Amino acid sequence: MRLNDLKPADGAKSKRRRVGRGMGSGLGKTAGRGHKGQKSRSGGWKSVGFEGGQMPLQRRLPKRGFTSLTQGDVEEVRLDAIDRLGVGEVDLSVLKQRGVVSRSAKSAKIILSGKIERPVVLKGILASKGAMLAIQAAGGSVEG
Repeated sequence: MRLNDLKPADGAKSKRRRVGRGMGSGLGKTAGRGHKGQKSRSGGWKSVGFEGGQMPLQRRLPKRGFTSLTQGDVEEVRLDAIDRLGVGEVDLSVLKQRGVVSRSAKSAKIILSGKIERPVVLKGILASKGAMLAIQAAGGSVEG
């Protein structure tokens, strides 16, 4: 067998249909579309997402987009702000009372920015890796 002997298998290729070219072609007159109705017309077919007149799903659901609903819930707190508090045990209520985070904040995260000198125990507050290491180096700890 040579490359010039290669050909598609029998029945693999079929001739394209030329519709509407007279009765002798087998697809004359209505061109295989049947008689009358929406599907026989040019451009006549249901739009994408059409549900038979029922309100389509994409119109029933609310528009949400890609905006985070919980974006402002977690507030960042600098490490030196924790140092300035002068409290040994820090949790979210302490941060809210001292005005470090807003009253609407649902949680807080300590980021490595500035220095910490005194030992601090964080309870129920998130901390970045660098901030956690800095707190532990100062003799403090992070719980929960």
